[in-house]
Amino acid sequence: MPTILDTLKKGTEYLEKYEIEEARLNMEHLIAHVLKIDRMQLYIDFDRPLAEPALVSLRDLTKRRSRGEPLQHLLGSVEFCDLEFKTDARALIPRPETEEMVSLLMSRDWPGKISFLDVGCGSGIIGLSLAQHFGDKVERAVLSDVSGDALALAGENAEALGLSDRVEFIESDLFEKITGQFDLIVANLPYIPDGEQTSLSREVQRDPALALYGGETGTEIIRPFLSESIEHLDPGGVVAIEYGIGQHEELRIFAEDLGFYPADIKADLNGIERFLFAVKST
Repeated sequence: MPTILDTLKKGTEYLEKYEIEEARLNMEHLIAHVLKIDRMQLYIDFDRPLAEPALVSLRDLTKRRSRGEPLQHLLGSVEFCDLEFKTDARALIPRPETEEMVSLLMSRDWPGKISFLDVGCGSGIIGLSLAQHFGDKVERAVLSDVSGDALALAGENAEALGLSDRVEFIESDLFEKITGQFDLIVANLPYIPDGEQTSLSREVQRDPALALYGGETGTEIIRPFLSESIEHLDPGGVVAIEYGIGQHEELRIFAEDLGFYPADIKADLNGIERFLFAVKST
């Protein structure tokens, strides 16, 4: 009967053959998932034999991973801002850069109560993380998306996290059905230019196209979002967005032309200018 170590080595070699990045780490996650143990426990139980039912499940998951099915979909969950979120094909898989943007928002000085809107919320990772962080300071928290499937997933995550009574969900194309004003409007909208579709990894191409592609230049959705957001911000309110590589200067100038000031550009941990934080003038 093969051990955990035997299976880890064999599975890693198999995934490497199909050019899966971080093949060993992927196998560690898959084995831990099937055995329902913490990944680090594998190193203590290397000599533990694996029964046939576990091996059957692992073979299936490993084959699916080799075909480019995202690891997060196979595991069914992802960690974001120290919270665990259900993730599947209904919404974009959270990226580390988005977590950086949320962390920057959490570190800002927000006086008193706060109302915020998460546009294009997907699985709810941004809005629900903020709702959890702000806690009793939340006056109103709205998560919106044009996709009913994505909103359903966000609702499932809200329920699992015990946040259902703290947030509201609205199916809306940008601000079409949004009413009221907010202290913060945040979004991770589609920003990949249509012409770059074929250059994306197999994993990214499994994400919903609706959540990826932002038109010919990649900013065709972000621009109307910024234009309409100013009407839904309180004076001094902040709009925060993530965008694609090389789009920073266009979006900064566009925000300033709309009347946002300051319109600050922030880099991610890799030094890539990735986020816009723009303030509605008082």
